Amino acid sequence: MERRQFLGSSLAASALALNAAAAQTAGAGGNSREYYELRKYHLQSGPQEKLTDAYLEQALIPALNRLGVTPIGAFSLFIGPETPSIYLLLPSPSLEALVTAELHLSQDQQFMEAAKPFWTAPAKEPAYLRIESQLMIAFEGYPKLTVPPVTASKGNRIFQLRTYESPSNAAHVRKVEMFHSGEFEIFRKAGFWGVFYGDTLVGPRLPNLTYMLSYPDLAQMNDLWKAFSSDPDWKKLVSSPKFNYESIVSNVTNLVLNPKSYSQI
Repeated sequence: MERRQFLGSSLAASALALNAAAAQTAGAGGNSREYYELRKYHLQSGPQEKLTDAYLEQALIPALNRLGVTPIGAFSLFIGPETPSIYLLLPSPSLEALVTAELHLSQDQQFMEAAKPFWTAPAKEPAYLRIESQLMIAFEGYPKLTVPPVTASKGNRIFQLRTYESPSNAAHVRKVEMFHSGEFEIFRKAGFWGVFYGDTLVGPRLPNLTYMLSYPDLAQMNDLWKAFSSDPDWKKLVSSPKFNYESIVSNVTNLVLNPKSYSQI
């Protein structure tokens, strides 16, 4: 068996096993949790950006939609390191759909034709520098991605992508528990548009979690965080001995993203 076939079969088998376990949990009365792949395309300024935008809009996103991966978020980095970069958020109820997507894409003639300029870019003029990826599972208390209310009308919106790294696995579990112990409700009361909350399964700098919030603009983002930090319920939660006996977050990455014109989120 060729290496690619072996890897594809192994990933598919693992995905099926995990999906079966998730289905069993859902059948027992639990919520069916989505999976998320977050991709980061490292680019160079110039024609490369236009080529990547065309590939994502005209080839990749339509093809992934045909595989049931939807809605897909596409964002440019507005505030944060390493610009230009494009972030792609791929949600799916099926882990298998995410881990076998590349195998299916190579067999999709419509995709291959549209993707040709990007896929066959010469080494001296590459379409991108590198692609990073992380795989997540939705939090039990927030099992589905929520599209901001203004997305359908293409209203003004920005997105905040926050990653919390923890100093140990125990601290990470405690931080996830903190979200389920009232933090979701405090975000909701303050008026945040929550998009997703994900526990990272595969990716760099583990253990960590990543979540995304949305706002009409930067001024609203700042105002809502002020409201959040002054909320009596937040002060009570963060001062609880269960969560403040030691630092349970060792590093926070905070990015602000703008949606691409073709973003579905």
